[in-house]
Amino acid sequence: MSAAEAARLIKNGDKVATSGFTASGSPKELPTAIARFAEEEHNAGREFKIDLFTGSSTGDSCDGELARAHAVNFRTPYQSNKDLRKAINAGEVKYIDMHLSQLAQELRYGTYGKLDVAIIEAADLSANGEILLTAGVGSTPTFARLASKIIVEINDMQPKTLLGMHDLFEPVDPPYRKEIPIYSVKDRAGSLTVKVDPDKIIAVVNTSRPNEVGKFTPLDDTTTRIGQNVASFLASQLKSGFIPKDFLPIQSGVGNVANAVLGFLGEDKEIPQFTMYTEVIQDAVIKLMKEGRISFASGCSLTVTQPVLEDVYNNMNDFRDKLVLRPIEISNNPEIIRRLGLISINTALEADIYGNVNSTHVLGSKMMNGIGGSGDFTRNAYLSIYTCPSTQKDGCISPIVPMVSHVDHSEHSVKVLVTEQGVADLRGKAPEERAKCIIENCVHPDYKQLMWDYLKLCKGGQTAHSLMAAFALHDAFAKTGDMRKADFAKFE
Repeated sequence: MSAAEAARLIKNGDKVATSGFTASGSPKELPTAIARFAEEEHNAGREFKIDLFTGSSTGDSCDGELARAHAVNFRTPYQSNKDLRKAINAGEVKYIDMHLSQLAQELRYGTYGKLDVAIIEAADLSANGEILLTAGVGSTPTFARLASKIIVEINDMQPKTLLGMHDLFEPVDPPYRKEIPIYSVKDRAGSLTVKVDPDKIIAVVNTSRPNEVGKFTPLDDTTTRIGQNVASFLASQLKSGFIPKDFLPIQSGVGNVANAVLGFLGEDKEIPQFTMYTEVIQDAVIKLMKEGRISFASGCSLTVTQPVLEDVYNNMNDFRDKLVLRPIEISNNPEIIRRLGLISINTALEADIYGNVNSTHVLGSKMMNGIGGSGDFTRNAYLSIYTCPSTQKDGCISPIVPMVSHVDHSEHSVKVLVTEQGVADLRGKAPEERAKCIIENCVHPDYKQLMWDYLKLCKGGQTAHSLMAAFALHDAFAKTGDMRKADFAKFE
């Protein structure tokens, strides 16, 4: 049926789950139609909002359209859409930010009640209920099994040659859970398709919409130096024996900095050919595969720009034995992360002088995107690295502060901090040593004296702080728009 007809099968108050991970694999036609239906209902004076569960962020045709139509009551576990973010921070949408690997399990435990509808983007659908997923998996196997009804959105821009790219494994719940049989990044544990009861499929919708993955901005001096610093640090760790000579699998976050880091890892000839066990496979990964620098990548989605995706699809025979897409519960599984000994590289919104990291909240209260999968990897990685620029907003903001305004990853999990200024290796250092290391190596020159001034105020305790002065930089920015105007003298 048409998307407009299928949208009317969604009821006010329904708990709706969507396939995919980022804009890859996310349904496009039906969420847009649901948004139009919501507007019709609102114009008629009727309430219409849904609770929305996803694998991660989605494309604008899902999160954006639904947010602008005021059709979302509740949202979890992650988002990155500006209109949805605005609604969340205005209190219009109830949002639970959570570790991505945990949602499928919590749904199985009944934490959020019963799922009414799962909307699944597919490359193919068989008469016996086998769904061939597209470029993103997310938590789709669990959504499909738990939902009372399923609507399949077949996207003819996603080829049937994707068959063989997926490894769809869903663990048994405790106390009957066994080990997940993945002992290398190439191992497979599950099926190639999602298998559902055909009677649960209440509609099939067709679309030809491409994935809505944005372009990456060109490297600037800051991202270039961050990438170089990470690559040089890992090369030094390899040389000194802290990393095995065959290297370790890499997990990398999303965005321009992550692409830059991967690019410089590929260029550094002291680093051998490596593998990836990660969430998101980005443009840089495909480039390095073609250059022979990455031999295999396991992820949850192919979140690449459209030209790169078309390149992969046009050369599936070359990529099928180099890529696998798994559910987020498996790609981010702590058991596998520890077993494989991952090097995790993620981006901090804010970090403090003791190594605590804020990934989510601007000035401690306004949600940016969410914690995503960074915590899954940070807590369990062999080596956890966070990167950020030393300044932002033309120098008015220092992402390195005395105390983070919100904690997502504590000092107990963060091992290395990298800015364009340098590298702070925090392993084996007591709090005072960590603070000095971060100030000396990572803080921008415009802020170093401020950090030293703050440290002088901190008297006594195992982790010294001045609670009166800890947020002086944040306060200065809120009042003047420039953290450099913080004055610690008044706290002496």
